[in-house]
Amino acid sequence: MPKRAHLIAGLLAPLCIATFFLSTLLTELLGSHVAVVQLKSLIVTPGLWIMVPLMVAAGGSGMWLAKLRKGRLVDTKKKRMPLIAANGLLVLVPCAIVLDRWAAAGSFDSAFYVVQAIELVAGAANLVLMGLNARDGLRMAGRLRGSPAAAASNAPLRR
Repeated sequence: MPKRAHLIAGLLAPLCIATFFLSTLLTELLGSHVAVVQLKSLIVTPGLWIMVPLMVAAGGSGMWLAKLRKGRLVDTKKKRMPLIAANGLLVLVPCAIVLDRWAAAGSFDSAFYVVQAIELVAGAANLVLMGLNARDGLRMAGRLRGSPAAAASNAPLRR
């Protein structure tokens, strides 16, 4: 069951971030201020209420699955997870909330666009980190070719 939960959460969490990222870019480039206000509101509710639990589920199930494994790929994934979590909780969530409030107030000034740029950079960084974790997870599962030495060093522990 944790394997399936990890797979589902590991697919949906980055999909949420990618959806927020692309919709933000498209709305900012092609939409009106009214569209930006609506999008920022949707990103906060229900968006964050979906994304945050998915990220927690992906990270938690990944840690549970990794407890019986060791190796370079597992260690690398474990090192990325705090960065992904910190970026999400300390940058993406606050940026989303602030941007929603400013957009609702009609405050489309330079501060809004600076925070918007920070949010986009942080979102792109999380997408890259999550993509790297997905790649390494697929390598560990034998679904993606990696180096034979890496595959051998990430075998489950025998009891």
